[in-house]
Amino acid sequence: MDASNELAVKNQTDTELLDKDGENSEKEKISAVDFKMITFSLAGKDYAIDIMKIKEIAKVGHFTYVPNVLPFVVGVYNLRGDIIPIIDFRLFFNIDVPAKKIDELENLLIVTVGEQTFGAVVDEIHSVVGIQKDTIQPPHPLFGDISIRYIYGVVESGRQLYILLDIDRIFSGKIDAEIAKPIKPVVLQQPSAAAPAGKGAANAVPAPSPANAASGAAPSEASDKDYNFIVHDLQEIEEFYVSHINENWVKRRFAEWVKLCAGKTTQLQNKEKADEFLGPFWSKASSSWWPRALADNVYKLLPDNAAKQIIVWNIGCGKGHETYSLACLLKKRYPEAKVRIYAHDKDLLNVSNAPLLSIEPAFANDWYAPYVTHKANGEYTFTQEIKDSIMFEYHDCSNTNVLPMVDIIFARDVVSLLPQNVQDPLIDDFAEKLKGNGIVVLGENESLSERHGWEEKMIDSLFIYSKQ
Repeated sequence: MDASNELAVKNQTDTELLDKDGENSEKEKISAVDFKMITFSLAGKDYAIDIMKIKEIAKVGHFTYVPNVLPFVVGVYNLRGDIIPIIDFRLFFNIDVPAKKIDELENLLIVTVGEQTFGAVVDEIHSVVGIQKDTIQPPHPLFGDISIRYIYGVVESGRQLYILLDIDRIFSGKIDAEIAKPIKPVVLQQPSAAAPAGKGAANAVPAPSPANAASGAAPSEASDKDYNFIVHDLQEIEEFYVSHINENWVKRRFAEWVKLCAGKTTQLQNKEKADEFLGPFWSKASSSWWPRALADNVYKLLPDNAAKQIIVWNIGCGKGHETYSLACLLKKRYPEAKVRIYAHDKDLLNVSNAPLLSIEPAFANDWYAPYVTHKANGEYTFTQEIKDSIMFEYHDCSNTNVLPMVDIIFARDVVSLLPQNVQDPLIDDFAEKLKGNGIVVLGENESLSERHGWEEKMIDSLFIYSKQ
């Protein structure tokens, strides 16, 4: 064989080997698929969602309208007997919605997050795409018209670039990690008598006032370290932030906790322990229907107000139990006034489902009775007047709060779940938005008494705060 033929054979052999290697590589890629996603489009751009979050896909032409919800909640849909809220992703992400004919069907992704199911309207639904999970790249704002906080990552498949949405983040009630990360554990130590004035003194937490000394005594020097561990664990495990709002209660609880532990470690080593520590902190019926005794106490703290319109800011409305209870009491207390409640929460599922909330017969036939109606299917729901008084809104109070001047701010157990760099601006916002004769209601174990400019008043077992 001459040299030229030998070279030709060698080149052919190398090409065949490369082809085989390419085939093997492609087969390896296919066999390594460990993540599948449903792909769809919004305004001509390609997006995807983890297929494990998709219950089914559908084409639907009509949704039942629900009043007093945000624009992106386009209604509810009866999915084989289950009533689910419908979110238009285009409206949610501020993307233009193309005009459609009256009889045109919408493309719907039926998505499940936890135990909740909802529908998401998109422009087009394409296909199922399988990828290797480790090929997902971190999100970048250049890749989409939506906020980077809602993007899980970016992935390329078949020469197509997909923006993978983070469904859990979109419909989660957690505080953004970007807000929480910069906050370091709060070290609450009492300044020594010999502490010099200056930087150290400025950063030290002042000792409790004589009125609070018994109830909020600081831990002893020997237990300062253990106390600081508790403060750190509460933040890391429960996203509970110790500050002037709640530190007196935390100190009292720590003293009790040391006795309960009886020589064992006081650290909150897991969520079960953290839940046990915080158990007594939460206000009564903050996420359930109010018993008559609580309703009577809240009614007593509502101030005289002859205004024609009563504006209320209910932060952290949750599933709506507290908001509806408050609406009923406000109607009873101010029968001639027009009540308007701005009910805010950053759990989109809760906000979407709140207008559909029904009330159990045992409560409907108690003090709620004048404000509920009995439906044909046997359920009890609130009267239209009560429903119309509430505006449920998806909103994070750590962002800008655009509201009119308000008469009442109702925010039980909410401030303690915000990082310190959010707590103080929010309290300043309270002072700015509250009318001169307005009141603030916080959780039973939260207090504004340490903040300058606020006056505390106790009515039965509840505290209210007004501007000095």
